[in-house]
Amino acid sequence: MNTARHASERLMSWPSLVPSRAQCGAELGLSTATHDIVHFHTEHEADVHLTRAMIAKLRPALLGSSAVRLRAGSGWVTVRLDMGSDIDLLATLVSAALQASGGRPDSAPDGCTRTCRIYART
Repeated sequence: MNTARHASERLMSWPSLVPSRAQCGAELGLSTATHDIVHFHTEHEADVHLTRAMIAKLRPALLGSSAVRLRAGSGWVTVRLDMGSDIDLLATLVSAALQASGGRPDSAPDGCTRTCRIYART
């Protein structure tokens, strides 16, 4: 089962998200009018731009999830999409990302985790 496809179909129904080509080269991304929000890199993986501030706020919950990987200093997190509950988690994180973006990008935007595969559980 291609869980990323199912997740992207679910998220494409959200009025605030539009399909887009991700700057990192991912074939499918979803964005607002001004911000990349999620990139789908494989059949079982997506990156979400939560912003560094939102990651700091959600850090304990993010570290408690085996489906989430963080990269030190990045505003992006990777979500491993192995089962339906991971799609629910992704949807929750995308909702948080939409709230976090609020028309204000991070002061120093960075590329998604696809540009650098060094993860930290900090």
